[in-house]
Amino acid sequence: MEDKVLITAALAGSATFKNNNPATPYTPKEYADEAEKAYKAGASMVHIHGRDEKMGGYHTSEVDKVKATYDAIKQRVPDLIIQVTSSVGYPCQVGPFPESDCVNLINDLIKLNMEARIRSIKALKPESASLNTNTMNFSVLDRKTGQILIDNVFVNSFGMLQDFGKIMEEMGCRPEAELYDIGGLDNWLLIAKQDIFRKPYNFNFVWGVAGGQKFRPEVFVAMVNALPAGSNFTTCAVGTEQFPAIMQSCLMGGHMRVGLEDNTRMPNGDLAKGSYEQVEVAVKIAASLGREPATPAEARKILGITKK
Repeated sequence: MEDKVLITAALAGSATFKNNNPATPYTPKEYADEAEKAYKAGASMVHIHGRDEKMGGYHTSEVDKVKATYDAIKQRVPDLIIQVTSSVGYPCQVGPFPESDCVNLINDLIKLNMEARIRSIKALKPESASLNTNTMNFSVLDRKTGQILIDNVFVNSFGMLQDFGKIMEEMGCRPEAELYDIGGLDNWLLIAKQDIFRKPYNFNFVWGVAGGQKFRPEVFVAMVNALPAGSNFTTCAVGTEQFPAIMQSCLMGGHMRVGLEDNTRMPNGDLAKGSYEQVEVAVKIAASLGREPATPAEARKILGITKK
């Protein structure tokens, strides 16, 4: 199976909208259309976020909306692995509060947000779900000027990492640990001492987030070398870092994630017609390195998934 590469298509995240790329899916049908195209192009897994088309495509963790998207994809492409995000909860702004109440109110909001983030996974019991590993800045900045456009802190406590990991593993959902820097891996390794996670361990290196780390080939090598023996790893990157990152991952024996969540464009700068076009590029990269796209059945075997 070493010559097989698992290609994931992240069809739409919480920050990609139709004004960024008209092919960004909002509705269940649009998601199903994009998932089918990605599957036919060579993807064995899709990563999804809930979107509320009535609210302009804004992200949502409402179970009925996430389930409608999940079911539409499952009905259209039954063999495809569907990975559900655990990153999205209630959109909320903290404060201002009276100083005496501030800590308790913030903690209550964080708890509510955590519950919202895991509820769709509890309801759907997908084959795979993302598991974030560290609290960090997760913002939108103008990359040329450094101007802050959206300022945000992404809260991922040790308790969340522990509790979400337990919930996922107990229901047979394979967690994919999202690593934005090597500190996230160290956090995962600490919690893993509780024997929460079963092998094979699955990791995703995420590059280029404003608040995470820029893609650097030498850092990628160091992080892969720090993984537990026998681990699976894939990678994704924001914007123009996407294609160099997935090429290096494939070269090192890892897997590849593409899609409009991470990058709306093709290597030449043109808008992608859909995530499937980026999957086609990933397939060409794999072929140039003597590797073939894994089928969903092969991907399940690699990831340790028992088909539901």
